[in-house]
This record gives sequence, C-alpha cells and structure tokens, in this order.
Amino acid sequence: MTIFFTSDTHFGDSRVWRIAKRPFATLALHDEVLTHRWNETVGAEDEIWHLGDFALSSDPERIARLLAGLNGRKNLVIGNNDSAATLASPAWASVQHYAELLIDGRRCILCHYPFRTWNQMSKGAFNLHGHSHAMLKPLPRQVDVGVDAWDYRPVMLDMILTRRRKVAASQD
Repeated sequence: MTIFFTSDTHFGDSRVWRIAKRPFATLALHDEVLTHRWNETVGAEDEIWHLGDFALSSDPERIARLLAGLNGRKNLVIGNNDSAATLASPAWASVQHYAELLIDGRRCILCHYPFRTWNQMSKGAFNLHGHSHAMLKPLPRQVDVGVDAWDYRPVMLDMILTRRRKVAASQD
C-alpha cells in the first residue's frame, strides 16, 4: 500500500477556471482528465488523503458516483468548498479538519490551509496543504499537494522529497 496526497480537485466546479486557469475546454473534460490521472496514479489498495475542495455538489448521489469512480481508500481533510453532501458521504474512510501522519519516520501535518507555523516544524515536520492552487510561495518543508501543483494528479511523499532535492540542487 502506498499513501498519496491531493487537493483542490473541484470536480463539477466551473469557478476553478477563474481561480486557477486550468487548461481544459469543458468542465466534463476537466473532471474526466482528473479522474483518469487519479486512477492512473492511485491503485485500488492505496490510501489517499484529499486535503479539501473535492467537488461542487450538494447531491449525495453525485458525490457517491464521483467517489466510487476513484481508486483507493479515501480520507478527507475538509476544505472551505466541501459541501454537507461531500462531508456526509460514507465512501470516505475518515473526515476531519486536520490530521498528522508519520510516514517512513517523517511527520506530515495535513490541513486544507497552509500554515505559518505547525506542530514539530522545528523538528523537520512537513505541512502538506491545498487551497492556494500553486500560487503561494511556500515556507521550507511546506508543500501544496493540490492538483494545480502536480500535473492534475495525486502525489506521494517520495515525489515531494525528490522535487525538493532537485530544487535545492539547482539553487547551488
């Protein structure tokens, strides 16, 4: 089992073009591409943490269909655009505003929002977040896991660490 992170999929939400300038001609194509890239990345037995703003819909059946079409054991960290139907879906393994995970000895602090400071920040903990649509300059060990920052697909912690090393090496 692998653990993945993502955020700000905004399924069914045309406002995302105003927010993030996504390169899809239609909302249907947007949703289709994001679903395909999710399922191409995440396996059925994997775990995925969605850090908020999953979909724009107050229809529980639509939310159920969306979640049923996505691979993995899904956890939701609530975002500012998540509806009551999204929060109430039994397809989520868990729903919360905040979570902390320990992955291969690395503490990850999960929230929809980026923090200025976070638990165990001085001890190497990472703040994984969404909300900013890849438009916010991060602090050290702070990572936007939203689809706008990761080619519209979920990301593993190893991929985050590899990108950080490449950026650091290019600055030397």
